[in-house]
Amino acid sequence: MGLITTGPAGAGPDAVGAVLAVDAGNSKTDVAVVAADGTVLGSARGGGFQPPAVGVDAAVDALATTAGRALDDAAAAHGGGRPAVAVVSACLANADLPVEEDELARAVEERALGADVEVRNDTFAILRAGVDEPLGVAVVCGAGINCVGLTPDGRTARFPAVGRISGDWGGGGGLAEEALWFAARAEDGRGEPTALARTLPGHFGLPSMYALIEALHRGRIAPARRHELAPVLFETAAGGDAVARSLIDRLADEVVALSTVALDRLGLLAAPVPVLLGGSVLAAGHRDLDSRIRELLAVRAPKAVAHVITARPVLGAALFGLDRIGAPAAAHARVRAHYGRDGGAGVPTAASSGE
Repeated sequence: MGLITTGPAGAGPDAVGAVLAVDAGNSKTDVAVVAADGTVLGSARGGGFQPPAVGVDAAVDALATTAGRALDDAAAAHGGGRPAVAVVSACLANADLPVEEDELARAVEERALGADVEVRNDTFAILRAGVDEPLGVAVVCGAGINCVGLTPDGRTARFPAVGRISGDWGGGGGLAEEALWFAARAEDGRGEPTALARTLPGHFGLPSMYALIEALHRGRIAPARRHELAPVLFETAAGGDAVARSLIDRLADEVVALSTVALDRLGLLAAPVPVLLGGSVLAAGHRDLDSRIRELLAVRAPKAVAHVITARPVLGAALFGLDRIGAPAAAHARVRAHYGRDGGAGVPTAASSGE
């Protein structure tokens, strides 16, 4: 499994033009126009990218509209017409399988946004944003969970990451579902006691799990609001609840299982390489989760260096594009500087700090 590309490669930084960097997630799309020297010329933000819900053509049409606004922004800011685009570097949600990357690459190419098109799953953007060269592993845990690995010679490690049918467990949505399951069984006597039976309904101002179950089942609480329960789970675990803590420990186990399998596939299990932790759950600074990840990595991949990465993923897409055109290190440094200090190689977590 790996990168799908169309068009010519290795044209060189001065040959044809700019990079059109795209990070398209489920909730938003960020586009940046980046010159070959790393200068950010323009940008735009659009809505979420959800081909499974609206179809490939509609999703890519919306992406192309956002890209057009970014190109117009570049033209307005720097005078003249839209800059010529050498590479479209698109890191896209819902590009989970190579066949989906291929389909989306062809659809983007049909919109004639640039001379060369690269499409990757959006998890690769998190990884590339957090490393100075394309080397390492990233685990992203937001609404769902995913992991990818990459080496400078282009080898990748990845997982289908399409839910339980592909063996996935975790993410904010998965944690919320597990917390509800344990809380419901605690209240009706089928399971062991847990404070989750009080804290989960309490988050919505409800007196019991029965009331919360009814509200969710009958649609009085929108399904999308279930994600609000993941932080409640962490708060309950921090208060000492054994059931809640077991779920946090299980998530740490899953993060380390993903990262060590990816490292092993790439022959990097014994190498001092970065393991990037991204997404809203892993970047939230939960000390118990970070500590558990540290303990497990120390045993399974003792030379791995874990970092939390909170840089905007569009930075990773831009860096991939600059890699593609052979831009010099100064160009990479310039685009990192544009996105601020957080555009660097990540923030050490308890997993690498020795605390």
